[in-house]
Amino acid sequence: MPIREATSDDWPRIWPFWHRIVAAGETYTWDPGTSEEDARALWMNPAKQVYVVEDDSGAVVASAYLTPNYGGPAARIANAGFMVDPDRAGRGLGRVLAEHVLTEARAAGYRGMVFNAVVETNPAVRLWTSLGFEILGTVPEAYEHPRHGRVGLHIMYRAL
Repeated sequence: MPIREATSDDWPRIWPFWHRIVAAGETYTWDPGTSEEDARALWMNPAKQVYVVEDDSGAVVASAYLTPNYGGPAARIANAGFMVDPDRAGRGLGRVLAEHVLTEARAAGYRGMVFNAVVETNPAVRLWTSLGFEILGTVPEAYEHPRHGRVGLHIMYRAL
């Protein structure tokens, strides 16, 4: 499936699954009630490189962003966010998109990538560890999960 840089015209195609994922309150630390305007500002921020995956019909089925996690002398450590349309989950889209973003991060001169708050019950933890990320630590009971109650937030890292 083609992966390309997103344009502002892609947001209306990202928003439905972005909203569905965040509103579920199971994987992202963003407010489940985030408005579309605020969501667009978070995801499509000009400081971020944003990517989309399109299926054969041209529908946007996944998106990711790449951005520095820190500033100044630590600006070569990246951060990224990933969302796959839940109706397309389990088809390898997350892995393909993650591999693409890791390649882009290396090409941009990043030395490593960190995820600051991965909900420990998120199925993507398996993906990240299979791609070489390690759990540096876990903030216990930091996340109010709608089904599991209080769960930890992992800090995950991978050298590039």
